[in-house]
Amino acid sequence: MAEEKRELLLRAKDISIVFGGLKAVSDFSLDLYEGELIGLIGPNGAGKTTVFNMLSGVYKPTSGTITFVDKKGNLQVINKKSPAQLNRIGIARTFQNIRLFGGMTVRDNIKIALHQTRGVNPLDVEFRTKKFRNDEEMMDAKALHLLSLFHMENKIDELAKNLPYGEQRKLEICRALASAPKLLLLDEPAAGMNGQETQELMEMIAFIRKEFNLTVLLIEHDMKLVMGICERLMVLNYGSVIAAGTPAEIQSNPTVIKAYLGSGYEQMTAGGDK
Repeated sequence: MAEEKRELLLRAKDISIVFGGLKAVSDFSLDLYEGELIGLIGPNGAGKTTVFNMLSGVYKPTSGTITFVDKKGNLQVINKKSPAQLNRIGIARTFQNIRLFGGMTVRDNIKIALHQTRGVNPLDVEFRTKKFRNDEEMMDAKALHLLSLFHMENKIDELAKNLPYGEQRKLEICRALASAPKLLLLDEPAAGMNGQETQELMEMIAFIRKEFNLTVLLIEHDMKLVMGICERLMVLNYGSVIAAGTPAEIQSNPTVIKAYLGSGYEQMTAGGDK
């Protein structure tokens, strides 16, 4: 049976960014196809989050082009779009440092992300019309459904800041999914998690990718997670791509071992310790 051909979703072509004369990322290129799960790895300071910030509109590339096929199937150049504009056309992300509204409930954190899908006008809100009440019920139902996928429906009325760290991570991903993205960017989703939480995260990423028909690009230092779920990897060092390929190719690549994984990792994998 022939493998189904995937359509190109995002193309970054030779994007670079300069901060005060320093080129933080140099000529980065990436073709990302629908349904892929790709990892971006490398040492601290290699430029990984800077790439994410360009893909999500936080930074504007100094040079190069980024194109994306939006929710309507239209190809757009997105270099100069804001994070909010990119979110509306189908790009959502999480952050290395969790960015929840801690003083708001879990429910309201998700409903904020659902705001762009609302079908009410300011007068409906002001006078609490039937249309407004129906819309509120619909958003509550969507929030509850999303939380149930993460087994967090019983936390819907808790303040976000009171959740355990692992559940705050899950809530941030849940909120990103609320905008119905085509592309989900995960910036170190396993940061601060223990081994069991990381295993659960691996299973969750695989599940939401299939459930929501997502394309996923992630940054992660946990090599067990990266090697366990990614189809292919790109390795950055000093702002440039030094290798790209399957997990098996990357973990045996001498350049990557020297720059990032280290000889200890080569010995560990050779010995069968996964």
